[in-house]
Amino acid sequence: MFKQRVLVLLSLFFITTALANEPYVDKPLLDRISEKYKIYAKKRFFYLQQTLDSVKDKSDLEKLEAVNNFFNDVRYSSDKKIYNKSDYWATPWEFLGKDRGDCEDYAISKYFALKYLGVEPKKLFFTYARSTKFKAAHMVLTYFETPKSEPLILDNTNRKIFPASQRKDLTPIYNFNGDLLNQIGKEKKSHKKWDQLKLNMQRKKI
Repeated sequence: MFKQRVLVLLSLFFITTALANEPYVDKPLLDRISEKYKIYAKKRFFYLQQTLDSVKDKSDLEKLEAVNNFFNDVRYSSDKKIYNKSDYWATPWEFLGKDRGDCEDYAISKYFALKYLGVEPKKLFFTYARSTKFKAAHMVLTYFETPKSEPLILDNTNRKIFPASQRKDLTPIYNFNGDLLNQIGKEKKSHKKWDQLKLNMQRKKI
């Protein structure tokens, strides 16, 4: 009975949302996610849509905080444990469907949610860094209000968003944005992991 009530509420919510605006996850994809990952995964996407709707008319900073907080509630797990691979970049649907992921997955899901909310993609960068705290490579999402602004760091290991200068535990290596990959002294035209992720997004891989 409980599951039936939840399903009805979820269906009504997504129908209402779709009438008002395109939902983050359309109904055919949501049905596939529900079939593969069951009712609790569907509930997670329901709460994600609620979160996104609550800040759709807010400032960029409020959008950053809402999205950062939502995805940081997902459990951390290594690619080896989840996918039996040393390095795998999950689509946002895989990440939230499984409710597990590593640092790249948090950054990727935050990026696409913020794009959905209308944050300009040119302000969002994936940043590879070295974590002195964990003594390991790490990825975060960075937000530049202007090209010359100090970036804000959206990180799964620290819930609060800080300016880069206050994250002494991170040593940046390079940033990339979409198809542009910038590295000190170099320019690359593609990024294999990003290219594969885009292909998986087009295929709506779950």
